[in-house]
Amino acid sequence: MIEARHLRVLRAVATTGSFSAAARELGCTQPAVSQQMKALEQSAGTPLLVRTGRETRLTEAGRALVRHAAGILAGLTAAEEEIAAIAGLRAGRVRLVSFPSGSSTLVPTALAGMRAARPGIQISLEEAEPPRSVEMLRAGDCEIALAFRYPETRGPGSPAGADAEADGGWGKDDLVVRPLLTDRLVGVVPEGHPLADAERIGIDEFAGEPWIAGCPRCRRHLVEICENAGFTPRIDFATDDYPAVFGLVGAGLGVAVMPELAVESVRHRGARTVPVEPVVEREVVALTLPDLARVPAVAEMLDRLAAAARR
Repeated sequence: MIEARHLRVLRAVATTGSFSAAARELGCTQPAVSQQMKALEQSAGTPLLVRTGRETRLTEAGRALVRHAAGILAGLTAAEEEIAAIAGLRAGRVRLVSFPSGSSTLVPTALAGMRAARPGIQISLEEAEPPRSVEMLRAGDCEIALAFRYPETRGPGSPAGADAEADGGWGKDDLVVRPLLTDRLVGVVPEGHPLADAERIGIDEFAGEPWIAGCPRCRRHLVEICENAGFTPRIDFATDDYPAVFGLVGAGLGVAVMPELAVESVRHRGARTVPVEPVVEREVVALTLPDLARVPAVAEMLDRLAAAARR
């Protein structure tokens, strides 16, 4: 029978590339790693590793087992966390991954409330944009991922993989999706811009402007909505740092569109925001795995994120 502790060791060896590095990561000795790997190979009935000098490589069977290990260990972690939670939420952890504008708006209130109510729960936060955050969730590197996706804007000639780009990697049925809010995109112009005081503007009114674009997915979406409006934006600058976007716009170097969540989190000197048409909104959600959704600490954190989004 394959034991979970042996799978953790195998995963560490696969990740680090050697027994000694795996031992350091796991906080044990190299002989202990070697002994557990031998036991795992005996259970599997076939070699899982090939050692040539200082190099350690996975066999085909080893690669197959590593692929399954993430899901197995995630399920076991969920079981361990649920048992601890049943004892009164006195132990456990919730690792959260969020995109930057979510980290500065939705997440602080939810984390502060959780820490105050459940001081025994270990809470951590890491930033990553989707689809990377979704990959981390599926790999077992977090319990909750905040993600977003834009509405479909492509026509029937979309390239292969376009759907995956649109939904940020979470358009499958293997995840629990907790809707949080819809986040409208707004235009950002310098204070002295002719359209700075407009009540609303059409995106096509920016056709001749230089643009500051955001992260790669946001950049692709910007190009799509502009092309649907009849022009291709001239992108002079690209950055996924929202204060930098406001700084560049405020210096008169171009215009931009950005989510209202990002606007809330940045002091925008020298720049104005204006509503744009057609209305474009991105859907913001919290994601977790079905097994993890039954863990009370994870469920409570999802509730707190939803409450923060309603404010």
